[in-house]
Amino acid sequence: MAVATLAGCGKGNGGPTQVAAKVNREEISLHQVNYLLQRQSGVAADQVEAASRQTLEALVDQELVLQAAAEQHIDRDPTVLQALDAARREIIVRAYADRLSQGVQKPSLAEVSQYYDSRPALFSKRRLYTLVDTAFIGTPAQQKAIRAQLGGTRNAADVAALLRQAGLRFGARRSTVGAEALPLSAVDAMAALREGQSHLVSGPRDAHVLTIVSTESAPLSEDSARASIENFLMAERKRLAVQQQIKALRSTARIEYGGRFAQPLDVKSQAAPAVDAETALSSVSLQGAEPSTKSTLTK
Repeated sequence: MAVATLAGCGKGNGGPTQVAAKVNREEISLHQVNYLLQRQSGVAADQVEAASRQTLEALVDQELVLQAAAEQHIDRDPTVLQALDAARREIIVRAYADRLSQGVQKPSLAEVSQYYDSRPALFSKRRLYTLVDTAFIGTPAQQKAIRAQLGGTRNAADVAALLRQAGLRFGARRSTVGAEALPLSAVDAMAALREGQSHLVSGPRDAHVLTIVSTESAPLSEDSARASIENFLMAERKRLAVQQQIKALRSTARIEYGGRFAQPLDVKSQAAPAVDAETALSSVSLQGAEPSTKSTLTK
């Protein structure tokens, strides 16, 4: 509808035109407006004209900035050129992955039912958790030591005292989330805990201690969960399809590493990549729910 509406724009005495606006010597085409308008979701039929004009004005502003940047040769800056090349590569790779995943078959009703039955903590026995997420920075060894002592804690205050005694930086936040918002690897473990008990989710350089304050039963029927399960299984199949294709491409390619990358990595002497301890729970979520509050690191 948006395309049809915009196709009629720009008609004058000279007939239809593909130019939506001219900014100095540069033209903005209807195709550019259409492309951005199509990416806007939820535009009602009676809002198409207004949305198209707002989109065009945004493109005019963008073009003015581009022209000003070109006058200052910003478009030739090495950092900008590197960013442009990285963005181009990412867009092409994403388009390739999207095209590759188009052949992935939708899961059957039997497969959906099987997944539903295999994860009762997510569905038939689903719970809502009011919990305190205490994030702390620590090495794998430090995380292991904290995990071993969690059995002696009775609440989030005990967890904080334990981390403070260990000299670790930490921060805490309280939120109420469904089981689907937890890290997938922690769902079953959390389902087995009682109020006041904690579970540690490890990371390369940081970890999260999830302490249950209270729980509430909130089961989901298979009908209610079907769409979420289908989306999850489809995403997994697409990920595996892309992964398998990359593996196949690597098997036939000639890859030569140079410089320091030609030497094998000494894993023991290398630190793992840093992970921000203030980020939200690293989750694989069926419904995409995320805790909304942030923690503040302390010591």
